[in-house]
Amino acid sequence: MKSRTGFLISFAIFFLYFTIPLPSCLANSSENQSHTDVNGNGNINTNNRENIQVKGGPEDLVWVVQLSDLHFSVHHPERAQDFRDIVGPTLSFINPSLVFITGDLTDGKSKDLLTMKQDEAEWVEYQNVMHDVIKRSGLNKSAFYDLRGNHDNFGVPVVGGPFDFFSKYSLNGQLKRSGKVNSITVQTSKRKLLFVGFDSTMSSGLRGPTNLFGHPTDELLTEISSELSLLDSQSAQPVTKISFGHFPLSFSAASNSGKTLKDIFLKNSLSAYLCGHLHTRFGKNLKRHHESSHYPLYSNRLFQLNAHLIPSENNSNGETIEEFWEWEMGDWRKSRAMRILAVDRGLISFVDIDFKLRAEKTVILPTFPPDSRFTTTSFQNHNCRASDPSSCGTVRALVFSASPIVSVVATVYDSSPEKLVVVMETPMTKLAGSRGDLYVAPLNFKAFEDPSPERFFLQIQATDIMGRSTYTERRPFSANGLHAKLSWNWREFIVMGCQWDALYYPILWSLYYLMFSILLIPKVILSFSKMQYTYKNFKANKGFVNGLAWIFAELYKVPVVWYSMVGYVLYLVLCPWFSGQILAEGIERGYMTYRGWVLKINKVGKLEFLGFPDVMVVVLPHLFFVVLPAFTMIMALAAEKGLFHDHLLSVSSKKKDDHVSENKESALKNNCKNRTEFIMRRQWIRKILLVISLVICWKHFKNCRALTKAYEMNPVIHYPVYSLAVPLMLAYTIYKTRST
Repeated sequence: MKSRTGFLISFAIFFLYFTIPLPSCLANSSENQSHTDVNGNGNINTNNRENIQVKGGPEDLVWVVQLSDLHFSVHHPERAQDFRDIVGPTLSFINPSLVFITGDLTDGKSKDLLTMKQDEAEWVEYQNVMHDVIKRSGLNKSAFYDLRGNHDNFGVPVVGGPFDFFSKYSLNGQLKRSGKVNSITVQTSKRKLLFVGFDSTMSSGLRGPTNLFGHPTDELLTEISSELSLLDSQSAQPVTKISFGHFPLSFSAASNSGKTLKDIFLKNSLSAYLCGHLHTRFGKNLKRHHESSHYPLYSNRLFQLNAHLIPSENNSNGETIEEFWEWEMGDWRKSRAMRILAVDRGLISFVDIDFKLRAEKTVILPTFPPDSRFTTTSFQNHNCRASDPSSCGTVRALVFSASPIVSVVATVYDSSPEKLVVVMETPMTKLAGSRGDLYVAPLNFKAFEDPSPERFFLQIQATDIMGRSTYTERRPFSANGLHAKLSWNWREFIVMGCQWDALYYPILWSLYYLMFSILLIPKVILSFSKMQYTYKNFKANKGFVNGLAWIFAELYKVPVVWYSMVGYVLYLVLCPWFSGQILAEGIERGYMTYRGWVLKINKVGKLEFLGFPDVMVVVLPHLFFVVLPAFTMIMALAAEKGLFHDHLLSVSSKKKDDHVSENKESALKNNCKNRTEFIMRRQWIRKILLVISLVICWKHFKNCRALTKAYEMNPVIHYPVYSLAVPLMLAYTIYKTRST
């Protein structure tokens, strides 16, 4: 029997290390990800290019508006109603050159949030609301650009098909902007601004929750790069490049060749990337600074600890550092957020408005000096600092208001003392301009040079004709062109600082190897060990290793459970987890593995995986919050049973000794008392373990219920092993470790 066990163990280890495929993160994590272009035939659509000539003042100053994540829903009509009531009138007095709506136009979710697919009624509402907003704003319809988000892609098998309501009801669809890339050149008298928007949603839109990432193809990246480099050789004027999309780079997968959006942006000297997707619930500081590095660390590809990178220490030879800012803006869904972004003489600034807090009748956007939290190293070489210091001689601010403004005041604070001290307070005068109101005030910029980028703060106050005063936040600025610190809290780091497509496989395979190591290595060691590991021996020789050896020895006394645990982990690696309706109704079902969804086999006989790394939202929570806790409880129940068994043996041996002792009655009373106390403690421990086991099963049940509704599955038919294995293992362990 022992030799047979040893053979099985050796076979299992051999099988584990030589037949389980290596994580493809060591190669290309998305090598089998299938893609379909807009036409569905392998051809790249012609890009949509538009040119806008900005006339009238203020000179060399352009501003645009960004909105994102509207999530119009039949279950929440207030989102669309607020949008209609607020956005149109606000745009009328802001008068932007362009309006970008960066994805998730509709919600596509059932009332219980579990079923995710397109609802045409939501799209009809979006079309009607946007018609009213455009009319009330007074802007031309062509100034609006809307993009597809992952919610707009739930259950859409192919772009242009009957379930693709975006192409029918969106503004881009109505304006026949059919390409995945939109390029807009805004021409001022002194520079050109290039805005490039793109759609990186899945080519075949899976239902949620496994539709979370952007999936830029190599073809799409080539298009984006081509558009961003369009003016490099055509314009004698300086060019400022800004891109906009739905997904943050932390939730954008690499292409088949391993290229990323970040690579394209750095290569083409982008200034800023505007996106949505994450929502304000994760934090209001969802900004990230990216830069190139000639000596990149592996860890930098996986995560970034701070929002603003420390200037590269490897740049001592004076090489140019390519860099850009990524600014996620929040959401309309709950926060009612809007962003105004301005480019003033090549310097970018923005203000985020929260209409949930209050209705904004006046909005102020300081454009100079720039906020030192969001400057780049290029500001150190900007004209006003290098070739033309006189152009730094004014504080500049755009003031948008529904009512006439009677006064604007600029105040500079010094934070070097213990409290803020006003060091400059001056009225601002309006420059004549047909497009908007720019206010300026004289500024001795050189007088504010300081080694600290957070010493001086600027605040603007505007008062309208009705006596209402509006203040900006106090923004730090640096006359030296230095960067102020910008830190994340832990939630902001998780969603912005972690590159999840690169992290998925390292985390997944670390978990798998941990579980296999826990299950197999102690088994091999204990099989060849002559020592007996019991609770009694552990009490005599306390230590971490002895404690683990005792726990595993107790686990192996329930062989059915141990084999089930090993088999279940192998099943999760080698077999499909479940089969579900991943696209629209009437289309064949797909099955999910840890590598993604499989819908068909391609012409060369290889599986085509969809939804990598999107499936991580199912895979990792199951491993972290169900499998690992369940295995821990199984081992804890086995150890608790062993402890009780060893105690009974010790009590029995004491009883034998008591028969030969002189004071039998006293010894018997002590034994009974000790036994009663131990049994009571054991009952409490067991109850706690049972409650934790029930919590794990409840968590697993909720996950199964969500998946059942999301993909129209039956737990017994479509995923019996996934749904039943963990509860059955826990139930069997509880049964086998009961008191006897």
